[in-house]
Amino acid sequence: MDSSLVGELTPLVTVMRALYWLAIAWWVIWAGLALFTKARAVLTFLVVSGVLWSAIGWPLTRTFWFIPLLVVPIIFLPSMVRIITEYQRGVLFRFGRQVGVLSPGLNVIFPFGIDQVRKIDLRTFTIDVPRQEVITKDNVPVEVDAVVYFNVSDPVAAVVKVADYVSSTTLLGQTVLRSVLGQHELDDMLAKRAELNALLQQLLDEATDPWGIKVTAVEIKAVELPESMKRAMAKQAEAERERRAKVIAAEGELQASEKLSAAAQVIASQPAALQLRYLQTLTEIAAEQNSTILFPLPMELLRVFSNRPSPAGGVESTPPHPAD
Repeated sequence: MDSSLVGELTPLVTVMRALYWLAIAWWVIWAGLALFTKARAVLTFLVVSGVLWSAIGWPLTRTFWFIPLLVVPIIFLPSMVRIITEYQRGVLFRFGRQVGVLSPGLNVIFPFGIDQVRKIDLRTFTIDVPRQEVITKDNVPVEVDAVVYFNVSDPVAAVVKVADYVSSTTLLGQTVLRSVLGQHELDDMLAKRAELNALLQQLLDEATDPWGIKVTAVEIKAVELPESMKRAMAKQAEAERERRAKVIAAEGELQASEKLSAAAQVIASQPAALQLRYLQTLTEIAAEQNSTILFPLPMELLRVFSNRPSPAGGVESTPPHPAD
């Protein structure tokens, strides 16, 4: 019996023809997937290749040559599937030329390397810009690091216009950070950080826009000062605190003197006010039980008693006290 023919082996021929129809059904399924995904070129390819395979395969079902032919749809049809997740887009190249963008879900492409797909992640990326040494406008050396947030807005441009958009954005962020901060003084870097963040975001977004990159935010994380500058700033802050304390004390003295001057004017214009104050003071002193109270007498009252008239008609004066 000829080893290449199995015409007389009816059960084996039946099995091969059953496999033949299963392969045809398998081909139809993949053609339906191509139709579902609207891949018209791939659908045409599947229909033509399926017709050729069925025309060649039917006569070979009576020989052992059908077995290697059966491997063709089993191997190359699954290789035509590309699954794109929701946060991705697939940039499709056919014979090296960009022809479209694959949407999320199941996609059918040409096999044998005819179609190539580059998957692009659309989620927000976070890159840590390495610490950079910057010379400020007032010639102060500082070390600055920042964080850049960006995402891909145009998948085709991110693949075609730049080789590695993540690395390129990182290097560009370093350059823009040094350039912008070098045009500002140290006080601006410390006090106007929000404005600098907005300026960095705008410049970096404009520079990466041709690459299909959208920079959403740039944040300066830390500004590291030299030790000598830290000590100088600490002395400056201490001097500023002392100045404010002295100003506050001087303002308090000024306000107190103004109040005392106003009170003196009131007492001078109203003599009874002085007596009331005198009595109030005596009341406060009397509240202390262990106190000795000295009553001051006005000098005018003493002069009245010292210069009283004598019985002879003259003025009696108090003899001076003998010197010790």
